[in-house]
Amino acid sequence: MNTDQTTAGEDRRWRLRHLPVLLAATGGLAAAAALVGALAQGADAALGAALGVGVTAASYTLSTVVLAWADGVNPQLVLPFGLALYAAKFTLLGVVMVGVASTGWAGLIPLCLGIAAGVVVWTGVHIWWITTVHARRSR
Repeated sequence: MNTDQTTAGEDRRWRLRHLPVLLAATGGLAAAAALVGALAQGADAALGAALGVGVTAASYTLSTVVLAWADGVNPQLVLPFGLALYAAKFTLLGVVMVGVASTGWAGLIPLCLGIAAGVVVWTGVHIWWITTVHARRSR
């Protein structure tokens, strides 16, 4: 039997093991984004930047949990659940962003920048996790 299959069978939580590291990194980013926003443009920018990072973290966490569940139930569920979740999340994000933009809130641009920064940090830390921590465990 393949060692990866044995490990996965014995350790049912492997699909979520990276999540605390990613959440810690985005938590640190949210604090830094709030500080930069506050120093640059005040309270609205601080709130917007931190919320933007939070939106990204919430979105990616939801995807991770749902896809881990689907994979644990039946790997053939990953694609349909992943696509449905993707469509639902981006529809909701679009509706929320249009709604926020229509208010003229001063934190809109920092919100967008926070989302972008959250994507970069989450993706970067995830790549680091896979190439270092996960790679060591797979050997």
